[in-house]
Amino acid sequence: MNRYDLTVCGGGTAGVAAAYIGAKYGLKTLVIEKRIHLGGTMTSALVMPVMKSNTQNINCEFYNDFIDELKKFNGQITYCDGNRGWFNPELSKLALDSMLERVNCDILYNTEIVDAFTEDRLVKSICVSSKMLSLYIDSLYFVDATGDGNFSQALKNNMLKNPKSRQPMTLRFQVSNIDMKTFSDWLLKIDTDRNVTTVCEVNGEIHLSTACTWDNNKHWALKSIFDEAVKNGDLTISDTAYFQIFSIPGMPGSISLNCPRIQLDKDIDPLDAFARSKALTLARKQIWHLYCFLKKYFPGFEHSYISNMADMVGVRESRRVEGQKIYTKEDILSGKKYDNPVLHADYPIDIHSYNKDGSTLQSTRVDYELPMECLKASGFDNLYIAGRIVSADFEAQAALRIQSSCFSMGEAAAKDIYKRLR
Repeated sequence: MNRYDLTVCGGGTAGVAAAYIGAKYGLKTLVIEKRIHLGGTMTSALVMPVMKSNTQNINCEFYNDFIDELKKFNGQITYCDGNRGWFNPELSKLALDSMLERVNCDILYNTEIVDAFTEDRLVKSICVSSKMLSLYIDSLYFVDATGDGNFSQALKNNMLKNPKSRQPMTLRFQVSNIDMKTFSDWLLKIDTDRNVTTVCEVNGEIHLSTACTWDNNKHWALKSIFDEAVKNGDLTISDTAYFQIFSIPGMPGSISLNCPRIQLDKDIDPLDAFARSKALTLARKQIWHLYCFLKKYFPGFEHSYISNMADMVGVRESRRVEGQKIYTKEDILSGKKYDNPVLHADYPIDIHSYNKDGSTLQSTRVDYELPMECLKASGFDNLYIAGRIVSADFEAQAALRIQSSCFSMGEAAAKDIYKRLR
């Protein structure tokens, strides 16, 4: 039997933070990851940059160390708005390996949990499998950071009910060999709204960001170009639902696209294998539409090519696990403070919709904090939950699901376990 103080199930955004901090603080720590690298949405789903939020440096030790490590690989920049969370997804794989190796954290890649053994309100041990190899692991504490809450579901911990309408998924991709000077000059002339379109030079490289959606609640400078492409048959209406791009540190002449928003049906259940598979097929078709559109309509893309498609779909919410407290929209808007907050943030309530003009981006007006009780599973005394499965209602989760908050959740869980074992 392999024995640990802390076992983290899932090495994604929240899980890698929990594993790193647990091991850094001296806990014998294991992280179990079903893929062949760490990072989850950061690496497999190509979700970058880290959205800017007022963390007040609360439970940001992992985030700070991650940024420092990325600098060693030339995989990070601080953007002109002060956001230092612009990172290179591929180089992040190297940085995360290096960080966990340095703190002596054990990792099981390409491995999944196949069974769990419980007694009263405790998870005692688990059985994991990697191809033909099965291992039994005993641990004092567990963190479920599986994204979809698969571990908590297998343990039959209570789940929170989802509303009838879900948030759409996204499959990101990257385009390279762009003439960034030509593109950025054109972009700045087309769009003068610096809340939408920005360009800056960092370390001699051009970096930029812009966006356009099909919603009419904001003036989008690029919208007429998208409308023309639809009229000419180069894009479908669904292809125009959401468009957002960011340049990539360490990849000159490349951009990351936060699209397409997958519009298969009004509501795609990300836990339905057949629906999710159909959605992936459609998304790759949409990627081709968008790439051909860029090449035809955007100056600087004439010799570009698709350099990467995410191997993990971007899921905004699927399961949410019931904790000792359920955080609510009212908790966020009240700005209630706690003695030992898990995180501090000001990111808005960000709900994507399948319907035109149906999305929500609601400012919280005040900063908010999350209490530790939202990370403690309701059904077990030694099970923590971290990441987008956090114990929160639908609206509150839509603000908490960003990467910086997920980092803090994983870190806070590990630190609380360390205090209990000290």
